[in-house]
Amino acid sequence: MLLDAASLYFRAFYGVPTSITTPDGRPINAVRGFLDMTARLLSAHRPDRLVACWDDDWRPAFRTEALPSYKAHRLAPDGSEETVPDELSPQVPILVDVLAAAGIDRVGAPGYEADDVIGTLATRAGRPVDVVTGDRDLFQLVDDAAGIRVLYTARGIADIETVDEAVVTAKYGIPGRAYADFAVLRGDPSDGLPGVAGVGAKTAAALINEFGSLAGIREAVARTVVAKPPLTAAVLKKMHAASAYLDAAPVVVAVAKDIDLPPVEGHLPEAPADPVALVELAAEHGLESSVKRLGAALGWSAEAVRLD
Repeated sequence: MLLDAASLYFRAFYGVPTSITTPDGRPINAVRGFLDMTARLLSAHRPDRLVACWDDDWRPAFRTEALPSYKAHRLAPDGSEETVPDELSPQVPILVDVLAAAGIDRVGAPGYEADDVIGTLATRAGRPVDVVTGDRDLFQLVDDAAGIRVLYTARGIADIETVDEAVVTAKYGIPGRAYADFAVLRGDPSDGLPGVAGVGAKTAAALINEFGSLAGIREAVARTVVAKPPLTAAVLKKMHAASAYLDAAPVVVAVAKDIDLPPVEGHLPEAPADPVALVELAAEHGLESSVKRLGAALGWSAEAVRLD
């Protein structure tokens, strides 16, 4: 099980009231929510390995060089970093410390997003993989033959949608592994990805089904003299107008699958890596109940960590 950590802690922050606080009154809702979601996922799906995948770089240079609009709307006014709610920012280092004390592997890579860590770990796993995320971009990793599926959290952790190739086909009317090409054509405002102007989801799906891939579509555009559906004269004009965008966008949309990562075992900890630190963190931040739930989901004995 690979956790898209930022997706989950943002979801926790907005899904759990900020009235959930530490003993000295600081919001701790994102950490509480993340730990409780993780415990619930472990109990429901019983993975034998778990990795929290991290955004070491939420807006990598290789993507912004290809498409400057990528996530640009999320930048702080000074353009230096991502806009994050003031009440969330201080919670992220606490979550990092809790995961380390619990012994749950947390993996990032300089210059890459969590998506790329997930793509690499899923590709090299050699076993079934569940990717937990609220981000549709990761639908491109779905692969029935490899046993890779997405546990999609858009409706909340209590109403997870399991996404395989059939679900991608049912949602978008495209082959199950064609989501990246579909996203390039349709665009995604949440990532600053404009798409091809005037080409919506239905037209994008029709083009993919007719020509097989974005490369196939572009080859057809280049050689077409007499337009016919789905490559009508209007669509042909729009595709020509978007040529520069279509050169750049695949670099932005495609999840990296071969980044340089050290070996990652992801074994579930049989006991906390640092029980003293975990007890101290739980007491300082009012996380006793969440840590207990996490420990129960991991099968820790009552003696593994004393929180009473």
